[in-house]
Order: sequence, then C-alpha cells, then structure tokens
Amino acid sequence: MYQSRNAGLGRRNRNFGGAGFSPKRYGSGRSTSNHQKSRRPRGEHIEISKFIQRSVPANSTQNYRAKNTFADFRFCRELQNNLDKRKYISPTPIQDQAIKAVLEGRDLIGLADTGTGKTAVFLLPMIQKISMTKYEKVLIIAPTRELAIQIDSEFRLFANGMRIYSSVCVGGTPMGRQIANLRQNPNVVIGTPGRLKDLSNRGLIKFNTFQNIVLDEVDRMLDMGFVNEITDILNVLPQNRQALFFSATLPAKIKLLVDQFLNDPILVEVKTGATAANVLQDVVRFGASAAKFDKLKNLLTRPELRKVLIFSETKREVEKLAVNLSQNGHRAESIHGDKRQNQREKSLTAFRNDQCKILVATDVAARGLDIGDISHVINYTVPQTYNDYIHRIGRTGRGTKIGQALTFVE
Repeated sequence: MYQSRNAGLGRRNRNFGGAGFSPKRYGSGRSTSNHQKSRRPRGEHIEISKFIQRSVPANSTQNYRAKNTFADFRFCRELQNNLDKRKYISPTPIQDQAIKAVLEGRDLIGLADTGTGKTAVFLLPMIQKISMTKYEKVLIIAPTRELAIQIDSEFRLFANGMRIYSSVCVGGTPMGRQIANLRQNPNVVIGTPGRLKDLSNRGLIKFNTFQNIVLDEVDRMLDMGFVNEITDILNVLPQNRQALFFSATLPAKIKLLVDQFLNDPILVEVKTGATAANVLQDVVRFGASAAKFDKLKNLLTRPELRKVLIFSETKREVEKLAVNLSQNGHRAESIHGDKRQNQREKSLTAFRNDQCKILVATDVAARGLDIGDISHVINYTVPQTYNDYIHRIGRTGRGTKIGQALTFVE
C-alpha cells in the first residue's frame, strides 16, 4: 500500500544506567509493583510503572546523525536566509528523512512522537512550492486552536519577507476578521475542522481550490470525532493534489483514509519510544484527597520547578485549581475550552513570557503547545489513556533539553 523509509530508530534500550542524571524521588516512598494499576473512574487502566522513568535512555534521538543539512534541500534564497537566521543547520530525524520526499511531490504519512520537528516537514516544502508559483494553495488542518495558531506563527517566521500570506480559521474568535483575510486569497489557510466546515457552508472557502492538504495530528482529530468533516473536505479536493498526513499512531481508521485519499504515499516513521526520550518520569503519592493539594503546593516551592504545566481532567477542576494556587501565592494561569480564545492566548502569552510560573490546563494543551523551557509537567489527575499521557509529558524535554513529568497517584 505504501512504502517505508527508515522506519524507526530502534527500540528503546531499557538499560538506563550511565545517564548521569538522577531525579529526586517524590511521594511517600511506598514501593510500586509492576502489576499495580491506578484507579480510573473511566478510560483505560494504566499501570503505574509506566509513569516511572528515572534516567534518560542512552539511544535517544540526540545521537541521531543526519544525512542532510538544511542547505542540501536547495530551498530558494529567501527561505534559506530565514533558516540561517534561525540557525537551522542540522535537521531532526523526521525532517532529514521526509523533507526531500515532500519536495519531490510525494504523498506522505509521517509518524513521529510529539516534539520531533514535524511542523517544518510540511511548512518548508509548501513555502518552497508557493515561491515557485504563487497559484499554489495549501490547506492545513489541526485539531486545536492553539496548534493552528502555533503553526501559523511558525509559517510567518519561515516565510518572513517572501510576500506569502496565510489565514487562520479557528473557533472561539470573531469570524469577521477571518472572512476578511480569506477574501485576500491567501496561499495558506490553517484551521480547525469545525470552523473550516462552517466557513465552507457559508460559501466563504472553496476546498476544491487547494492543490495541497496537510492533516496534522490526524489521530487526535479522529479521536475528537471529526472524521466526517475531514472526509468531506478530502472528497472535494482536486484529484491532482499532494496530501501529507502526520500522526503519532496509525490506527485502522487512519489507514482507511490513507487507502482512499493518498496516492502511493511514502511512510516515514521516526519513533523514539513510547514516551519522550528526554523526559524523566516519576509518581507523587498522596494518601487522601485532602492531602493532594497540600502535596502540590509543597512541590511547587522547590526551586527546580521553574516553569510548570499542570494537567487536570475537567474544565471546572482546572479553573478551581488555578484560582486556589493563585490564592496561595503562586502565579498561575489557566487554559480550557470554556475560555474565549483571546483569554486563552493571554494565558499562554503570560506563561510563555514568564509572567506566570504555572499554567493549569485540560488536554487542550496536550497537543501542539511548543514552549521550549517548560521544566516540569504535572499530571494532577491521571489521563484517560496512555496516549494522552504521552502527549502531555511531551510538552517538556523539547529538543535536546531534559524535562521531568510527575503524576499524582493514590
């Protein structure tokens, strides 16, 4: 069905010795059995042992040796200058293995863990393509507003000074500005499925004018129930198109879309393992619910917890936790689905710019949030699935940095 190129970097070496980094242990020191499971009100059972990794694996992607430099991809002068300014020299594994295939016009399935640099895999070749003919149009679909906005920010940096324009179409923001931007006929439209469908129903966006389609975090979009919206969009795209799918996994429902809509795609898989290679992981035990918040407050006084992203399960819990932390002297902001988009952006900006030390979030922040200096991720509630856990902790340990993830368990 599809070809595989360098499918993976090998299984993770479970001999963690010699890493030279020993994280502090948290909690009561009670032993953890490999067969002990956290108590879950719903969702899948996750063995507590999966939340523990006390040293950095020796075979992380830090040891990967790229076959190409960015100069080898022969981008146009303006794009290469922008890469030089941002000190893009050696590509990450997925960039190294996939960019040439995309430049050659191949359809692509990119499988990679979070934080591996896959945004550049589709943005750079699409910018190059548009630079050669300004009639090219690219539609990029992302599961969340934050990810769509972040992709647009990256696009603007890569395309700086090239007179190539984009429009972001996401919910939670006034539609008027988005409509005005679309009427300028931008080469690149970046949006979430629901808002894109709404604009299409109003006749404000015509999917059959896009020769290129990118689905980022496609597994997440399908999990969120957007399979019909995505299928409808793919059905009306031109037959002669380039399609790029990016996902952490390749379940059966994505394979169905691949078989139906991709043309002889190349598969590039770069997996560092089940969890982020650079993230040290441990559990925090609390004996009773009343002691849980006190345990969190004490943790947050430790100097090594410099910039902390805390995940909780529901919007109400997130807001309550952020308020309680603020009332106890911690600078905390919150982000969840009930907040207006401008409020969410304000909280993210404050966190990004170190105006607050703590951001409390639902899983809306588990995908696509790229803030490179988050020191710790704290799972105040255990996530519904292990896949959600992987994406949560991927917000720390970005690039070559070491991060820590702590999960509260009874």
